[in-house]
Amino acid sequence: MSNPLVPADFVRNAEAMQRAWGLTEAEQYTHWLATHHYENFHVVSFLLPKHLHQDFYNVYSYCRWADDLGDELGDTADSLRLLAWWRDELDRMYEGGEVRHPVFVALRGTAKKYGIPRQPFADLITAFIQDQTVTRYDDWAGVLGYCVNSANPVGRLVLYLCGYSDPERQRLSDATCTGLQLTNFWQDVTVDQLKDRVYLPLDLLARHNYTVDEMFAHKFDGRFRDVMREAVDYARGFFLTGLPLVNMVNRRLSLDLDLFSRGGMLILDKIEKQGFDVLSRRPKVSKGERVRLLITSLVRTAFAKAA
Repeated sequence: MSNPLVPADFVRNAEAMQRAWGLTEAEQYTHWLATHHYENFHVVSFLLPKHLHQDFYNVYSYCRWADDLGDELGDTADSLRLLAWWRDELDRMYEGGEVRHPVFVALRGTAKKYGIPRQPFADLITAFIQDQTVTRYDDWAGVLGYCVNSANPVGRLVLYLCGYSDPERQRLSDATCTGLQLTNFWQDVTVDQLKDRVYLPLDLLARHNYTVDEMFAHKFDGRFRDVMREAVDYARGFFLTGLPLVNMVNRRLSLDLDLFSRGGMLILDKIEKQGFDVLSRRPKVSKGERVRLLITSLVRTAFAKAA
């Protein structure tokens, strides 16, 4: 396949949008998309069994497309139109209709092979539509409602691909994914401001006599410190709830879960160590810290599985 396209370019390319894609070519596209992302981690862990690689590429490409249709087009009306189209494509795939888009051509076999239901895929679309229409949340219930659609489906999709579909593992995965989503929010408070989005609950700000306008002005003081202290503690609780899942899955997935959980909690620790000031400095994990996380997770999960 020549000249592969990221979603924002793909939807503006009439030839790519109108053509029919064969399975081999579609899988080449999802492979390319999954391995050429701007994020600083590999979609497919080096510990992931090789026979799962293509299926992970297919699921990831679906998630990437839905995310980019929501956040990378720069026009709300266009995003909403294309997200509705993406939902129609999903429905067509599950209803046995003809699919032409390469992601759905590749994804159909994966969904059938692992018995993945439509709901987690559909929930992600709901979250990205919500991002176009809701920019403030009154309370934790509202924020968690968003996480149910934006974060939790990703963990459930990974569980399906690894052969797990029971409610208890899904519950623990939901806790971990919610913790990761909240941590990302607290890490990116100023990044989300550029999109006029605030994920800190309004009643939390009000309880500490702090306003959204002050936050957009990057006013850091004891009131905002107390807001973030409470928010960090709240997110940490979800990681602690989800950690038992690490010992309830195979060793390879166990390592990934431990890494993501410990990495998320490290971000929370770094927020705390910088006095909860995320308005002037975005907390990041260094390469050295990533290596240490990997080594400690390898040791921890090896001993846990041996016990």
